Parts: sequence; C-alpha cells; structure tokens
Amino acid sequence: MPLSVVILAAGQGKRMQSELPKVLQPLAGVPLLAHVVATARSLDPAAIHVVHGHGADLVRAAMAGEELRWVLQAEQKGTGHALAQAMPGVPDGHTVLVLYGDVPLIRSATLAGLVTRAGTDALALLSARLDDPTGYGRVVRDDAGRVARIVEERDASAAERAITEINTGVLAAPAARLRGWLGALRADNAQGEYYLTDCVGAAAGDGCEVLAVVAASPAEVLGVNDKVQLAEAEAALRARRADELMRAGVTVVDPARLDVRGEAVCGRDVVIDVNVILEGKVRLGDRVRVGPNCVLRDCEIGDDSEVVANCFLEGLVAGNGCVIGPFTRVRRSTRLADGVHLGNFVEVKNSELGAGTKANHLSYLGDTAVGSKVNVGAGTVTCNYDGANKHRTTIGDGAFIGSGAMLVAPVTVGEGATIGAGSTITKPAPAGKLTVERGRQVTIDSWKRPEKIPK
Repeated sequence: MPLSVVILAAGQGKRMQSELPKVLQPLAGVPLLAHVVATARSLDPAAIHVVHGHGADLVRAAMAGEELRWVLQAEQKGTGHALAQAMPGVPDGHTVLVLYGDVPLIRSATLAGLVTRAGTDALALLSARLDDPTGYGRVVRDDAGRVARIVEERDASAAERAITEINTGVLAAPAARLRGWLGALRADNAQGEYYLTDCVGAAAGDGCEVLAVVAASPAEVLGVNDKVQLAEAEAALRARRADELMRAGVTVVDPARLDVRGEAVCGRDVVIDVNVILEGKVRLGDRVRVGPNCVLRDCEIGDDSEVVANCFLEGLVAGNGCVIGPFTRVRRSTRLADGVHLGNFVEVKNSELGAGTKANHLSYLGDTAVGSKVNVGAGTVTCNYDGANKHRTTIGDGAFIGSGAMLVAPVTVGEGATIGAGSTITKPAPAGKLTVERGRQVTIDSWKRPEKIPK
C-alpha cells in the first residue's frame, strides 16, 4: 500500500521557556522537525503532511526547502483532533504513519518495520519499556498479552501506572480504518481532549488486530519537551553517530567528546581526537587524522592529510597529504591541492592554493589564486578589500613572499618572483625578479619618547 506520513507538530512547548516553537528547537544544529522529516523522507512516502499550529509562520519558514503538505490546527484539541485535520488529504488506499515533531531519534528501520506490521488491516503502535514510565501513556494488555487499550497517566489507576510498557504515540494503520476510529473519538477525559491513543481501544473493539512493536532502545523514542530532554536527545544522538563511525572502522579517541552534526563519511584508518565537531557534510579520506578541538563544517579532506589541533575549517576541499594547523581558519570556497601546508594562525578565504604551497605562520590569504610550491612568509596579507569591493591576488608558481609583505589587490606576482620582506606591493611583480618596496630607514636623533603625565 502507498504510504502517507502525518507529523504532528502543532504544540507550543511551554516547558522549553523559549520564543521558538518546540519543533524548531535545535538538535545537532537543525530543528527537531527537520530530523523527523528526514527520517520520514527515507521511507519514500507518497506525501508528508505536517500538522502545525503554534508559530505556524516560523515553522513553515524553517522548512521552506522541503516538499511538505501543511495542515493548520488552529485550536489544539488533542492528538486525535490534530490527526483528523490531516486525514482529508489522505486517500483511503494508503497506510498512514503518524509521527511527532518532537520525537526526533526514531530510526528508519524501526518505522519501516512498523508500517509492514500494519499491513492492510492492523493497527501497529510503537511502544517502549522504561524503568521510569512517569508521564507516559501505558500499554494495557489483556490476559492473553494482546493490546487492549492505551491509558494516559492522568487517567490511569494505580495498577495501570505500575505498567512499564509505554506508548510512544507513533502508529501505523490503514487510512480507511483510521478515519473511522477518529470519527468515533470522544473528549470525555481529564483534559477534555481527543486522544489519538483512544483509537487503539476502538480498533480492538472493532475486531482489528492491534500490534505493539517494542522499540529496541528507549533512547530511540525519547520525546523532547524541555531543555533537559533536549540535552538528553543531543547526548543520545551524539553517542549513536560516534558508535556508527567506530563500527565503520574510525578510531574515535573519546566517543563522548565527538559531535557529528550532519553526515560524516570516513575512509580507512581515520583517527579523530577529542572535542571535535563535524557539521554538515564532511568527508575524510583514508588515514586522515583530526586533532583535538577542531570544527569541520562541510569539508572534504583527502587521503593522508592531517588537521592539527584547534582549527576551524568551513567549506574546504583539501587534496592528499595536506597539513592544516594548529590554529588555522579556513573559510568557504577554498581549495587546497596535494601537499599544501597551512600553519598556526593562518586564515584563508575564497582561495586556491597549488600543490606543495606553504603558508606556515600568521598570514591572511583572501580571494587569492596561489600557484604550486609557493612560500608565503610569516605576516603576509593579501589586502583584498578596498572598503567597497573585493579584489583578487594572483601568485605564480614557485614565488617566494617575504615576511610581512602586503599584497594590495588587484595585483599579480609572477612565477618564480621574490617579494622582499616588509614590502607593500601595489603593482605587478615580474616573474623571476626580486621586487622590494620599502621606505628609507631614518633615525631621528632629537626624538624623545613621550612621558606619562603625573596625576
């Protein structure tokens, strides 16, 4: 059967103590809702419906790049009411998978299994067993172990509250049957709301098979309602991604101090030291080493390269055998050919550096095309900004840039040229020649150092 996914995301999330809607709270750098949408997308559904309410404009804006069908729940009357708002857009011949915008860690495989169990005439719900089930609805089974109903904690008896199997709210069912059960819901409970969980009892009473699929890990179904639970979800996701990398052969020095906030693809024999953050899409080639306290955002690092401690790299494409750091910053649109060395306190932006080029100390290379085997001396600055516009600097193969040189763009340094230390270059420097620009050194005998005025 075709699959329609409905994500319930209308809640305010008062316990977050935030102006942001709950589903927009960031987890690993992206909104909670984005994680749920990505997981839903992996199931290849016919459509994804998002029921939104509080902060509707903000929610829609945050997910503007996604193909979603938006459903407004103007008045929040419970989860059953929320789902009912989306059902007019779901054909009877579909299976409906209900997800929540604040439950971001469910795996695709878990949901695929749930949808399969639902089949054509069953309601499959996702449950979990918790040591402390406080706050969750309980799964009540009959004497034969079959699911009979779900009872919310506020409506549960003492015996029912002792049950440790909880309902996650996630379920799958045939659209036509689900539509009928929703139509029969009543708000005769402590909150005066229409509970989606009451569909379980309705299904059982209707002779429909009700199946409870127990999640493999409680962390997978963790709901995020406040900043404490948000931190717990961060820790769980961090541990999951570190575990995935290690099982793929990556040496992670301390899994608790690796934070993958996106997609990391690593080659063989990669080593990642402590306090490393990988954001966006990061690709590390074979035998890459990443030192401590580094941030790599949307980077591709070639084989046998090393990122030394305390680097911030963004949008970098680096070839094989490069050495970067320590204390190097690379900004977007920068490409390094094989064997490039960038050292301590070097910043590079929107530049290309050729094979074997070195800039090892205290330099800024912005909007620069650097050839191969160039030596950039300490304190070199490509002065790319004239106060209104950016300009490019071109440095030819084999050039030697002396320490403290200022290259005022637009300017070209020819192949094999040498720039004398301390020079300010504003005109083309010819290939193979020494170019020096220095003021005459003068000593003023009559000068006296100013003295501090007494108070």
